Amino acid sequence: MRVLGVLTAVALAVAAGGCGRAGPATPPSAPWSGPGAAARTGPVSTGWEITVYYTAVQEFHHGEPKRVTGCPRLDCAHGDDDLGTYPADFVTAVQDEGTGRTAAGRYLNWSYDVGYWLDTVARDSHGNPLEPYVSAAADPDVLRRGSRFTIADCGRQDDGSPPRRDTCDAFRAPGWRVDDEFTPGLGGRKHVDVYVGPETGPGFTGSDLYITLTGATLRMG
Repeated sequence: MRVLGVLTAVALAVAAGGCGRAGPATPPSAPWSGPGAAARTGPVSTGWEITVYYTAVQEFHHGEPKRVTGCPRLDCAHGDDDLGTYPADFVTAVQDEGTGRTAAGRYLNWSYDVGYWLDTVARDSHGNPLEPYVSAAADPDVLRRGSRFTIADCGRQDDGSPPRRDTCDAFRAPGWRVDDEFTPGLGGRKHVDVYVGPETGPGFTGSDLYITLTGATLRMG
Protein backbone atom coordinates (compact mmCIF):
# COMPACT_ATOMS: atom_id res chain seq x y z
CA MET A 1 0.00 0.00 0.00
CA ARG A 2 1.49 3.29 -1.05
CA VAL A 3 1.96 6.03 1.56
CA LEU A 4 2.44 9.78 1.50
CA GLY A 5 5.72 11.09 0.16
CA VAL A 6 8.73 11.79 2.37
CA LEU A 7 9.16 15.42 3.46
CA THR A 8 6.08 16.53 1.55
CA ALA A 9 6.33 20.15 2.63
CA VAL A 10 9.89 20.35 1.31
CA ALA A 11 8.87 18.65 -1.92
CA LEU A 12 6.07 21.09 -2.54
CA ALA A 13 8.35 24.01 -1.82
CA VAL A 14 11.00 22.92 -4.33
CA ALA A 15 8.79 21.28 -6.96
CA ALA A 16 8.73 24.32 -9.20
CA GLY A 17 12.46 24.99 -8.94
CA GLY A 18 14.09 21.54 -8.86
CA CYS A 19 16.24 20.49 -5.91
CA GLY A 20 16.76 22.38 -2.68
CA ARG A 21 18.07 21.79 0.83
CA ALA A 22 15.79 20.34 3.47
CA GLY A 23 15.93 20.90 7.19
CA PRO A 24 16.85 18.01 9.49
CA ALA A 25 14.27 15.27 9.87
CA THR A 26 12.45 14.93 13.16
CA PRO A 27 14.14 12.21 15.28
CA PRO A 28 12.06 9.03 15.48
CA SER A 29 10.43 8.05 18.74
CA ALA A 30 11.88 5.19 20.75
CA PRO A 31 11.07 1.73 19.30
CA TRP A 32 7.93 0.25 20.75
CA SER A 33 7.45 -3.38 19.78
CA GLY A 34 7.23 -6.89 21.12
CA PRO A 35 4.59 -8.69 23.20
CA GLY A 36 5.65 -7.04 26.45
CA ALA A 37 6.03 -3.50 25.12
CA ALA A 38 2.44 -2.43 25.63
CA ALA A 39 0.32 -2.80 28.71
CA ARG A 40 -2.58 -3.77 26.43
CA THR A 41 -5.07 -2.11 28.72
CA GLY A 42 -6.24 0.73 26.47
CA PRO A 43 -9.68 1.10 24.90
CA VAL A 44 -10.60 -1.16 22.00
CA SER A 45 -12.02 -0.06 18.66
CA THR A 46 -13.71 -2.49 16.27
CA GLY A 47 -14.37 -2.58 12.53
CA TRP A 48 -10.88 -1.76 11.20
CA GLU A 49 -9.33 -2.63 7.87
CA ILE A 50 -5.65 -3.64 8.07
CA THR A 51 -3.44 -3.71 4.99
CA VAL A 52 0.28 -4.35 4.61
CA TYR A 53 3.17 -2.53 2.95
CA TYR A 54 6.78 -3.63 2.51
CA THR A 55 10.14 -2.81 0.95
CA ALA A 56 10.58 -4.38 -2.48
CA VAL A 57 13.92 -6.17 -3.03
CA GLN A 58 15.47 -6.01 -6.50
CA GLU A 59 17.01 -9.51 -6.43
CA PHE A 60 13.54 -11.06 -6.32
CA HIS A 61 12.41 -9.34 -9.53
CA HIS A 62 13.39 -10.24 -13.08
CA GLY A 63 11.24 -8.15 -15.43
CA GLU A 64 12.37 -6.31 -18.52
CA PRO A 65 14.94 -3.57 -17.84
CA LYS A 66 13.47 -0.15 -17.22
CA ARG A 67 15.45 3.08 -16.87
CA VAL A 68 14.41 5.34 -13.99
CA THR A 69 15.00 9.07 -13.68
CA GLY A 70 14.58 11.23 -10.60
CA CYS A 71 16.59 12.67 -7.73
CA PRO A 72 19.98 11.28 -6.67
CA ARG A 73 19.41 12.41 -3.07
CA LEU A 74 16.63 12.91 -0.55
CA ASP A 75 16.25 16.69 -0.50
CA CYS A 76 14.96 17.02 -4.05
CA ALA A 77 11.72 16.69 -6.00
CA HIS A 78 10.85 15.78 -9.58
CA GLY A 79 14.47 15.43 -10.67
CA ASP A 80 15.56 14.12 -14.07
CA ASP A 81 18.90 12.49 -13.18
CA ASP A 82 19.58 8.95 -14.40
CA LEU A 83 19.01 6.71 -11.36
CA GLY A 84 19.84 3.45 -13.15
CA THR A 85 18.08 0.55 -14.84
CA TYR A 86 15.99 -1.94 -12.86
CA PRO A 87 13.54 -4.78 -13.55
CA ALA A 88 10.19 -3.30 -14.57
CA ASP A 89 8.28 -5.33 -11.96
CA PHE A 90 10.63 -4.03 -9.25
CA VAL A 91 9.95 -0.45 -10.38
CA THR A 92 6.21 -1.15 -10.26
CA ALA A 93 6.54 -2.54 -6.74
CA VAL A 94 8.49 0.56 -5.68
CA GLN A 95 5.70 2.76 -7.01
CA ASP A 96 3.07 0.64 -5.25
CA GLU A 97 4.85 0.32 -1.90
CA GLY A 98 6.94 3.50 -1.82
CA THR A 99 10.40 1.95 -1.45
CA GLY A 100 12.71 -0.76 -2.78
CA ARG A 101 16.21 -2.01 -1.98
CA THR A 102 18.43 -2.16 -5.05
CA ALA A 103 21.10 -4.75 -5.82
CA ALA A 104 23.69 -2.11 -4.95
CA GLY A 105 22.25 -1.80 -1.44
CA ARG A 106 20.72 1.65 -1.90
CA TYR A 107 17.02 2.40 -1.78
CA LEU A 108 14.94 3.51 -4.75
CA ASN A 109 12.01 5.40 -3.25
CA TRP A 110 8.92 6.93 -4.83
CA SER A 111 6.03 9.16 -3.85
CA TYR A 112 3.30 10.84 -5.85
CA ASP A 113 4.48 14.34 -4.91
CA VAL A 114 8.26 13.81 -5.21
CA GLY A 115 8.81 11.18 -7.91
CA TYR A 116 11.74 8.74 -7.65
CA TRP A 117 14.83 9.33 -5.55
CA LEU A 118 17.79 7.33 -4.26
CA ASP A 119 18.37 7.05 -0.54
CA THR A 120 20.29 5.15 2.12
CA VAL A 121 17.21 3.84 3.96
CA ALA A 122 13.50 3.24 3.52
CA ARG A 123 11.81 6.25 5.13
CA ASP A 124 8.43 7.16 6.57
CA SER A 125 6.56 10.23 5.41
CA HIS A 126 8.41 12.46 7.90
CA GLY A 127 11.89 11.42 6.78
CA ASN A 128 12.65 8.89 9.52
CA PRO A 129 13.68 5.26 8.84
CA LEU A 130 10.76 2.85 8.65
CA GLU A 131 10.79 0.22 11.39
CA PRO A 132 9.50 -3.26 10.51
CA TYR A 133 6.66 -4.39 12.76
CA VAL A 134 6.54 -0.94 14.38
CA SER A 135 5.72 1.65 11.70
CA ALA A 136 2.15 2.03 10.49
CA ALA A 137 0.23 4.49 8.33
CA ALA A 138 -3.17 6.13 8.77
CA ASP A 139 -4.94 9.26 7.61
CA PRO A 140 -4.04 12.02 10.10
CA ASP A 141 -7.69 12.80 10.82
CA VAL A 142 -8.19 9.15 11.77
CA LEU A 143 -5.08 8.52 13.90
CA ARG A 144 -2.59 11.30 14.54
CA ARG A 145 1.14 10.80 14.12
CA GLY A 146 2.63 8.97 17.10
CA SER A 147 -0.58 7.15 17.98
CA ARG A 148 0.11 3.64 19.24
CA PHE A 149 -1.97 0.53 19.00
CA THR A 150 -1.91 -3.22 19.11
CA ILE A 151 -4.05 -5.60 17.09
CA ALA A 152 -6.37 -7.31 19.53
CA ASP A 153 -8.26 -9.34 16.93
CA CYS A 154 -7.35 -9.91 13.28
CA GLY A 155 -10.88 -10.17 11.97
CA ARG A 156 -11.31 -11.85 8.59
CA GLN A 157 -9.66 -12.04 5.21
CA ASP A 158 -11.33 -10.67 2.06
CA ASP A 159 -13.00 -14.03 1.38
CA GLY A 160 -14.50 -14.13 4.88
CA SER A 161 -12.14 -16.77 6.22
CA PRO A 162 -9.95 -16.23 9.30
CA PRO A 163 -6.23 -15.75 8.70
CA ARG A 164 -3.79 -18.46 9.65
CA ARG A 165 -3.07 -18.42 13.37
CA ASP A 166 0.67 -17.86 12.92
CA THR A 167 -0.04 -15.00 10.51
CA CYS A 168 -2.40 -13.34 12.96
CA ASP A 169 0.10 -13.84 15.78
CA ALA A 170 2.76 -12.04 13.71
CA PHE A 171 0.52 -8.96 13.61
CA ARG A 172 -0.80 -9.21 17.15
CA ALA A 173 2.60 -9.51 18.86
CA PRO A 174 4.08 -6.06 18.07
CA GLY A 175 3.08 -2.66 19.29
CA TRP A 176 2.48 -0.44 16.25
CA ARG A 177 3.11 3.31 15.99
CA VAL A 178 1.61 5.66 13.38
CA ASP A 179 4.60 7.17 11.55
CA ASP A 180 3.18 7.43 8.03
CA GLU A 181 0.28 8.93 6.12
CA PHE A 182 -1.60 7.42 3.20
CA THR A 183 -1.40 8.83 -0.28
CA PRO A 184 -4.62 10.89 -0.55
CA GLY A 185 -7.51 8.64 -1.47
CA LEU A 186 -5.94 5.35 -0.32
CA GLY A 187 -6.68 5.59 3.39
CA GLY A 188 -10.08 6.21 4.88
CA ARG A 189 -11.96 5.83 8.12
CA LYS A 190 -10.74 2.94 10.28
CA HIS A 191 -7.96 1.89 7.90
CA VAL A 192 -4.35 1.29 8.96
CA ASP A 193 -1.41 0.07 6.90
CA VAL A 194 1.32 -1.86 8.77
CA TYR A 195 4.94 -2.11 7.61
CA VAL A 196 6.51 -5.59 7.59
CA GLY A 197 9.98 -4.76 6.24
CA PRO A 198 11.75 -6.11 3.12
CA GLU A 199 10.04 -8.78 1.06
CA THR A 200 11.44 -12.20 1.92
CA GLY A 201 11.48 -13.89 -1.47
CA PRO A 202 9.96 -14.10 -4.96
CA GLY A 203 6.17 -13.98 -5.00
CA PHE A 204 5.98 -12.17 -1.67
CA THR A 205 2.61 -10.66 -2.57
CA GLY A 206 1.22 -14.20 -2.71
CA SER A 207 2.43 -15.05 0.79
CA ASP A 208 0.37 -15.21 3.97
CA LEU A 209 1.95 -11.98 5.24
CA TYR A 210 0.70 -9.88 2.33
CA ILE A 211 -2.88 -9.75 3.51
CA THR A 212 -5.95 -7.57 3.89
CA LEU A 213 -7.94 -7.97 7.10
CA THR A 214 -11.41 -6.58 7.71
CA GLY A 215 -13.46 -6.31 10.87
CA ALA A 216 -10.28 -6.20 12.96
CA THR A 217 -10.11 -4.87 16.51
CA LEU A 218 -7.41 -2.44 17.65
CA ARG A 219 -6.43 -1.67 21.22
CA MET A 220 -5.37 1.95 21.45
CA GLY A 221 -2.62 3.45 23.57
